[in-house]
Amino acid sequence: MLFTFNKFAVRVKYIVRAAAFVVLSLYCGRAMCAEKAPAAQVVALPVSEDPSVSFHIWFHVGSQNDPQGKEGLAALTAEMISKGATKKLSYEEILDKMLPLAAGYGATTNEEMTVISGRVHKDNLAEYYPLLLQAIEEPAFKEEDLKRLKETALNYLSNTLRYSSDEDLGKAVLYNSIFHGTPYGHLPTGTIAGVKSVTLDDVREFYKKYYTRDNVTIGIAGGYSPKTLDQLRADLAKLPSGKPAVISAPSPQPIKGVHVTIVEKPCIATAMSLGYPIDVLRNQPDWYALALADSWFGQHRNSSSHLYQVLREERGLNYGDYSYIERFPNGGALTVPPANASLRKQIFEMWIRPVPHAANVFALRAAVRELHKFIDVGLTKDDFNTTRNFLKTYVLNFAPTTSEQLAYALDDQFYGVQGSHLANFRTAIKSLSLAETNAAVKKYLQYDNLQIVIVTKDAEALKKALVSGEPSSFEYPTPKSKEVLEEDKEIVKYPLGIKAENVKIVPVETLFEK
Repeated sequence: MLFTFNKFAVRVKYIVRAAAFVVLSLYCGRAMCAEKAPAAQVVALPVSEDPSVSFHIWFHVGSQNDPQGKEGLAALTAEMISKGATKKLSYEEILDKMLPLAAGYGATTNEEMTVISGRVHKDNLAEYYPLLLQAIEEPAFKEEDLKRLKETALNYLSNTLRYSSDEDLGKAVLYNSIFHGTPYGHLPTGTIAGVKSVTLDDVREFYKKYYTRDNVTIGIAGGYSPKTLDQLRADLAKLPSGKPAVISAPSPQPIKGVHVTIVEKPCIATAMSLGYPIDVLRNQPDWYALALADSWFGQHRNSSSHLYQVLREERGLNYGDYSYIERFPNGGALTVPPANASLRKQIFEMWIRPVPHAANVFALRAAVRELHKFIDVGLTKDDFNTTRNFLKTYVLNFAPTTSEQLAYALDDQFYGVQGSHLANFRTAIKSLSLAETNAAVKKYLQYDNLQIVIVTKDAEALKKALVSGEPSSFEYPTPKSKEVLEEDKEIVKYPLGIKAENVKIVPVETLFEK
C-alpha cells in the first residue's frame, strides 16, 4: 500500500453480513442475474456504520497469463499501476497527496487474480477517488518506474527469497515443483530471466489486453453512497473493450512415489515442506469436511493442532508445524488465510519449520508418520467435537473488517460459491459428522506420492541418509517423557520409501533463474 490507513474493525456476525451482502452482475455468467451494459460485475457490500470506503478492483489476469520468456510481466504491470506515475502525476506527487488523506492503494497479483485495492475515510473520498481512478485508467508507464520495480523484483528473487527465509524458499520450490510445466509453474513475481526481459512495450501491450471493462469485477464496500457506486461503474465502463481467452485450469504431472528436492545452502537449521495437488475447492461440500479435519491436524498458527503438539510441544524440534488444503502464501506474516489468492487447482501442504540439522531425517519421519496415521486412522470423536467447537468461532477471525469481507466476497465469485463462504463455513461445521470428515480425508489425501523440499547444508550427506533407510538417531537436549521415547523407537526407523533416483540436489544460487 502507498500508505496504511489506521486499522479498525466493524465486527458484525457473518450471517448478518451475508444477508446484507449485495451482488450485482452486469453480464451473464457465474450463475448471476443479467443486465445490459456496462459489461462488468459489481460486488457491493454497503455498511452504513463504517466510516471508510474500500475498493477492490479485480482484473481476471495473473501470472498464468505471463508470456513464455516474460515471467513476471503480470506482476510488474500491476506494480506499475499501483507504484508508478499516472499521466497527470508523478509517483512522488501521488505519495504526497495520499499522506494527508491517511489512505492509499496497492496491488496483489497471484496466478489467476490481480486486485487493485484501496481504502479511505469517506470524508476524504472526493480527493482520493480521482487518484485511484487515474492509476487504473491512466498509468503513465514511465521507464524510471519500470527500472525501479524490476530492480525490486530481481532483488526479491535473487537475494530475499534465496537467502532471507529458508521457509519461504522451501515453499516456493515446492510449489514450482508441483506445478512444473503448467501456467502455475513459476512464482507470480516471475523468474530472473523473465523479469529482466520485460520492456515498457511489454507492459503497455499486457495492460491493453487484460485491463478491459470486459475483464474486471468491481468490488466496493463500507459507507459509500449509491452515487459513488454509480460513478465507479460509469468510470470503469470507459476502459477499452476486450475479453481475453480463458486459460484452462492447470493439470500438473502426477507425482509417482516420493520425490525429494534438496536445496543446498549455508544455513543454521533445516526447513522442510511437502505436498501434492488435490481435487477439492471451496465450492464443493467436501471442502468443509476436509477443512475441519485439516484444522485438527495442522491449523496454521494453532498450538493445539496435532502436528504442533507432536513435533514442537512433545519433542521441542522447532517453532511450529502446520498443514493446508489451500495454498497459503506469506504464511510467515499471516495468522489467518489470505484472501484474493484463489486458484482453480489447489495443493495439500505440510510446513515443517526449521529443525536442527541433526534432527532433520528424524523430524521428516515423524511428520510423514503422522500424515499416515491421519489418513489411515482419522479423527476420534473427541478430536472432531473439539475441533468443530473451535472452528465455530475461529472463522470469525478470517475477515473482521469490511475491506477483508469484500476480499472474501470476490473469492466467492471466483469459486462460484453460493452465498458467502464464511457463512457457509459456520453452517457446514454444525451439520458435519465424524464419518463425513474422515471420509473426506481418505478421499482427497494420500501419502504414497509426495513432493518434498528440504533446505539444508551438506546435501549429499542428507541424500545418503534419506535413501539408506537406516535409523535416524537423535538425542534431545532436554529430558523427554517415557511415552515420547517409546514412540521415538518407531519414528527413528519409520520407512520413507525414498529412492536415490528420486532425489535431486539444487544449489540455492541457481533457483528462479528461468
